[in-house]
Amino acid sequence: MAGVWSSIRYLLADFIGDDDAAPPFLPDGLPDAVVPIASEGIERLIDYQGPGYAQLYVDRLKRFVGRRGIDDVLFGEIARLMALRMSYDDPIRIAQTKLAELDAGAAKATARSPDDVKKFRWDELVEALPAAVADPVLGVLDWMGWLHRPVSIRFSTAGRLGIRRLKIEAGLRRWRLFSVRYATERAWVERWLHMIDRALNKQPQAAAEIVESATMIHDYGDVYRRGLADWHLIIDGLAKPTFDGALALPDVAGAIKEARAAALPDPRQVALKRKIAEIRARAVPPMQRSA
Repeated sequence: MAGVWSSIRYLLADFIGDDDAAPPFLPDGLPDAVVPIASEGIERLIDYQGPGYAQLYVDRLKRFVGRRGIDDVLFGEIARLMALRMSYDDPIRIAQTKLAELDAGAAKATARSPDDVKKFRWDELVEALPAAVADPVLGVLDWMGWLHRPVSIRFSTAGRLGIRRLKIEAGLRRWRLFSVRYATERAWVERWLHMIDRALNKQPQAAAEIVESATMIHDYGDVYRRGLADWHLIIDGLAKPTFDGALALPDVAGAIKEARAAALPDPRQVALKRKIAEIRARAVPPMQRSA
């Protein structure tokens, strides 16, 4: 019942106030070197979504406090990259950023135009909506063959109309946690953290490379989709089967690095698939492992 009431409060944020949870505290036992990174992450996520969302970030950090095999540098990278990935770019975020630039006077201090034109895909725009609304629309777009069609969106701070539109778009952030895109992002972050955990248990020297693999996923549109697809292909083809015991790769870190270097901006992933097949072919055969 508490979960239902929490959801209702969030949906009615316009009338009862935005996320009014208290800002979260840093986890106990967090290394001193990681404190400024995690503090910046909390501030970033409060601005992005609210204190309740920042609490999720803190809860995820707690998993690695005192964990063997994680030094301050690696923990700092986990904290930094997780905050970036949890504040992924979507039309809502870009509207928030443009308004923040306007409030800070950044538009005058830089050579930026008050107009930013961003190229998204139709499915990406629709996936920013709650699933109940997005799913039928995605079905129609798929039927029309428009699902992956690019669409340009103008984010303008010029004039009252442009600013009003940005405020409306930024105000949609209260729906973000119910969106199709958020479900995808949450599943990805959890899988990334799970693979770090598995690396620490199976091949601790590979943990840093898996942490850094988060940099493969960034931006929006086709760049984002390709990075996400390449990441899953590498993890499913190399890291996961090794940790499962189905593939014998003594150096998962080196294998991931080699595969990442072969990734090209190709939606068919031809070069990457070829490289993963080559790496797997070099793995120790099962009979030699048992000998």
